[in-house]
Amino acid sequence: MSPVILFSFVIAYFLLLLSVAWYTSRNSNNDSFFIGNKSSNWLLVAFGMIGTSLSGVTFVSVPGGVGTGNFFYFQIVLGYLLGYIVIAFVLLPLYYRLNLTSIYSYLETRFGANAHKAGAFFFILSRTIGATARLYLVISILQTFIFNKLGIPFTVTALVILILILLYTFEGGVKTIIYTDTLQTTGMLVGLIVCIIVIIKSLGTDFDGAMLLMSEKGYTQIFNWDVKASSFALKHIVGGMFIAIAMTGLDQEMMQKNISVKTLKDSQKNMMTFTAVLMIVNFLFLILGGVLYLYATAHNIQVPPDDLFPTIALSNAFSGTIGIIFIIALISALFPSVDGAITSLTSCFCIDFIGLKKKTISEQEKKRTRLKVHFTFAVLFFIMVLIFKWVNDKLIIDFILKFAGVTYGPLLGLFGFGILTKRNLREQYLWTVCILAPLLTLGLDMLSSPAWYEAKLHVNLGLQNVSTALFDGYKIGNELILINGVLTFIGLWAISNKKKN
Repeated sequence: MSPVILFSFVIAYFLLLLSVAWYTSRNSNNDSFFIGNKSSNWLLVAFGMIGTSLSGVTFVSVPGGVGTGNFFYFQIVLGYLLGYIVIAFVLLPLYYRLNLTSIYSYLETRFGANAHKAGAFFFILSRTIGATARLYLVISILQTFIFNKLGIPFTVTALVILILILLYTFEGGVKTIIYTDTLQTTGMLVGLIVCIIVIIKSLGTDFDGAMLLMSEKGYTQIFNWDVKASSFALKHIVGGMFIAIAMTGLDQEMMQKNISVKTLKDSQKNMMTFTAVLMIVNFLFLILGGVLYLYATAHNIQVPPDDLFPTIALSNAFSGTIGIIFIIALISALFPSVDGAITSLTSCFCIDFIGLKKKTISEQEKKRTRLKVHFTFAVLFFIMVLIFKWVNDKLIIDFILKFAGVTYGPLLGLFGFGILTKRNLREQYLWTVCILAPLLTLGLDMLSSPAWYEAKLHVNLGLQNVSTALFDGYKIGNELILINGVLTFIGLWAISNKKKN
């Protein structure tokens, strides 16, 4: 597939996004940037959130994981279902009752300014690291298959992509992203379905035949009942539930879109519709992974799991159409998770750290401040992507993504403690608890899986005997975020006292 043709479609796609951004950002103001004037269509929000929750990494990693993990990932998705129910009927009513713009304002209402700042800080840390690591991984794919062949340096590719994202989010914020995410989710889903159909046809079978072949190879196994395995069903389901609560319900980026809907009832409809569609889409990604491995086996293709999809889609075995569809689908999966991240980080910093909404300055001055913050985060994203390029090791990126997920634990503990208890905190000790809990969690995870960390960090930790003695082969999986939240909760209880009447 000609890289010039692929590049042309990338540019055309961005021009379409810019057109949508220009149209939707007319007469925009600070409220439209932060919460879309609380007038977003709930159905558009639900559909667009699919693209936000499924990053470009998901687009290549979930199918790539089928080769060694079968359909075990769907256990996590079942956990998501439980978590999204909690978000819809516990967290959203709280956010609407308090009429929040930033969800971390709740922590100030409940505990004080220090807790508010802590919640916002851990969101900014988690989202910045996670979003830029995912951005780097997808830019690397585009660089390998398109821009290297055109002689365009990685630095230029990253800079241009971030400038384009900046252009279509700079003015409209959430109001614009609701529409661009809908467009991009459509592109991702169309690409996903078309790729499944084309690859199944290339195998000389139909959908039922492909499912039978996958079943014979064991790919379609959903539940793992090995208690010690990191993919044990109960660990995946419980872990998935708390991942959803922490990384969606306690995440400003995801909730910023939900609370942009006018009424609580519509926001709840949005959440449950999003949940139903997300489950279907994730299952389609697993089916895609199965047919990719069937194709790879039939044609003796041996590449790393994350490279399987792009290698097959952009090979000469298919017409140029599937290559174009793959590239558009890939960037459609990438950008909702990046544009929303920059916008939500801007909102969080402006509202939670500098108190922009409370300042007695003109709307124009507030807008200028917001634009400066937005631009600063874009520059930070660019610097982080270059750092990841300098590290140039996907194993290190895996560790960074794990670390980003672990830092959601303090949010889970803070919100859980606020909702489930009536106790007050001695705020001077709050930061100590919120820093020690993630570090202790990482330590426990390292003890349960020392070989994983040794491979990621390229060091010999010498912990294997300690791991065997303490865990006897048990591997911590997706329950890691729950462990972190519980440790934070226990620490908060230790620095709390009874609430006075």
